[in-house]
Amino acid sequence: MIPNVSDLGSDVLMHRHGDIFNPPGLTNFTGTVQADLDPVGIRSVNFPPFGSGDAVTASLFINDRFWPSHGKPVSIQWFPHQLVRKTEVDGIHLTSTTIVPFNKNAVMIRIALENRSGSPKDVPIRLGITGYVTKAVRQWNEPTAPGELDNSVEVDISRSAVIHKALQSDAIRIQGLVADGALATKVHLRTVVSLAPGEEKVIWYLNVTEDSAQKAFDSFDNLASNPQRHLHDSHARWDNEIKDIFTPGNASYSGFMPVLETTDKDILRMYHMAILGVVYFRRDNLASVYGRAYDTLMPKYWQTVTFIWDYALSGLTHALLDPGVMTKYMEYWMQMDIHKHFGTEYLTGKPVGPWYSVNDFAMTSLIKDYLRWNGDTEWLGKSLKSGDSHRTVAGFLEKFAGNYKQFLTPNGLADYGGLNNLLECVSTYIHEVASLNAANVFNLRYTAEILDHLGENNKAKSFRSEADELVKQVQKLYVDGKGFWHTRFPDNQFVEVRHCYDFITILNTISDDLTSKQKEEMTQFFVSELQTPTWMRALSPVDDNATFSVRPDHQWNGAYPAWPAQSVTGLYRIGQEDIAFKWLKGLAKTANQGPYGQAHFTEEVLKPENGGAIKASPDIPWINDWICSSNGSWTNIIIESIFGVKAGLNGITAEPKFGDFDPNAALRGLHWQGKIYDVTKKGIQQR
Repeated sequence: MIPNVSDLGSDVLMHRHGDIFNPPGLTNFTGTVQADLDPVGIRSVNFPPFGSGDAVTASLFINDRFWPSHGKPVSIQWFPHQLVRKTEVDGIHLTSTTIVPFNKNAVMIRIALENRSGSPKDVPIRLGITGYVTKAVRQWNEPTAPGELDNSVEVDISRSAVIHKALQSDAIRIQGLVADGALATKVHLRTVVSLAPGEEKVIWYLNVTEDSAQKAFDSFDNLASNPQRHLHDSHARWDNEIKDIFTPGNASYSGFMPVLETTDKDILRMYHMAILGVVYFRRDNLASVYGRAYDTLMPKYWQTVTFIWDYALSGLTHALLDPGVMTKYMEYWMQMDIHKHFGTEYLTGKPVGPWYSVNDFAMTSLIKDYLRWNGDTEWLGKSLKSGDSHRTVAGFLEKFAGNYKQFLTPNGLADYGGLNNLLECVSTYIHEVASLNAANVFNLRYTAEILDHLGENNKAKSFRSEADELVKQVQKLYVDGKGFWHTRFPDNQFVEVRHCYDFITILNTISDDLTSKQKEEMTQFFVSELQTPTWMRALSPVDDNATFSVRPDHQWNGAYPAWPAQSVTGLYRIGQEDIAFKWLKGLAKTANQGPYGQAHFTEEVLKPENGGAIKASPDIPWINDWICSSNGSWTNIIIESIFGVKAGLNGITAEPKFGDFDPNAALRGLHWQGKIYDVTKKGIQQR
């Protein structure tokens, strides 16, 4: 059954001012907004090229007091199309509904006030207003969006609105109230709502950004004329967007995802959040120089930027849902120096950031996912510019497989650089790491497979021989009897690093090269030092480097969202599906907050959120965003681990491993190379 937006809401999350909490965000595929920890306030209102950084606006004052000073909690529930927040102060129940209308640079908030006090009330409502708006048609190469601190400020009496104008660019933002008796000053919007006992009234807050006053006024007036219609339209449009995800020949994507049928509500929600955690990064922004883009983080950090690593972690999802965009990205990245940057941004198409050492592995993985699901082998012969010459896609694949030799040490392994090239917050996870050297084995073997397909059998044999020799060198990094791996420093010092990235990468690339003893030891290490009931630790708390950082994406106090997903797929690969599925049921509970965050804290670090590991905070020192595009890595668990689908260039099979999973579950409408399949516990069948 295809879900609708009402099926996809988060749990109701209850918090108050001062909590460590990551409020949810919204998108309209042009820009984003994030709720503040406030019943009405919003932040990070950015519609590239229009930005206002992480500025907070529309903060609530009720009964002439700033809302946090009342000491009351606010409940927050995310849906794909809206945020619903509720609080109660002095007998007045407030419900706000926030949307981002499609095809507009705008935010709308419906504010409903109900008098539950039992006596008449005149309720003063004030919203604190800020601007900081800019139009920055340039590379957005900083973590937070640009803004201008010196906007001019005017009051539009006729619209009960505050107008901020950028002085350094063509940007204007109008914020106003649609309410009887509303007034505006340069710093706030206000009104008084008179309520009889039991009565409810509605007012609206509007926020519109454009590059000219006329455009801004036209958009504002359009929204103000019938705000309820825009609320309804947003709901209907999002229902259609969700339907398109699962519909062959839809109008929104170049592919589609299979429908999961199951009575297991936790696993079903996990699957849907995994997909939404990719879809929510779709950007059909007219300012993009290469058309449709997929951002990596939202709603606070690195807007307009696509990280190669994160995109590749969701490679299977991209290959099924939007392969047309996938090939565009791969070709774009093939033609830039992936050893100097971690990705690109869409306002200029320029590369961004330092080199991430994973890039050769990421590119090879993307090529494999695209080809095996779509069968477009003619693409291998496409010629692309490479410096002053040209190279085919197959030639680029060979290049990615051999690039490790640029970093080869006398030990026979590649030195993958320092802190900023790898995990950024684990100071010992540097130089000759086991993970990416094992990934080189994967790169070589997959390239050999493609070379065989192209009839270059002797070259393929050479690549396989090279991979086999490389495995022997990787094995020298194993800590015998312990289940984890060393890294090797330039002085030939072996340093123990109890990190999940070795665990997941080695299991998912060279598991067949491990001994039974190693597989058992790695499993025990994982269970005893990394696994938690509803999440995991990226770094073992036993590791000395646990003191280096509190960033929970790669440290001891939490994990990045792809790490639990890849741990599950790795465990399935080595026959530990019983351990994996039992744990997966706990992990699925963490999807109760919407798509997975850039990191979640483990349960012993911060109290779980309604039974799920709570999302990490965007604030310093944790600096993790509300969601991350690597959510797509969780679809691999459903399609390839539980349903056991093996999609190759020359065929597709399935060896389901249901275990305790719903025996009547089915995967409907899985497309492979132009054909459509259904998968059940009994196997795979073409329609």
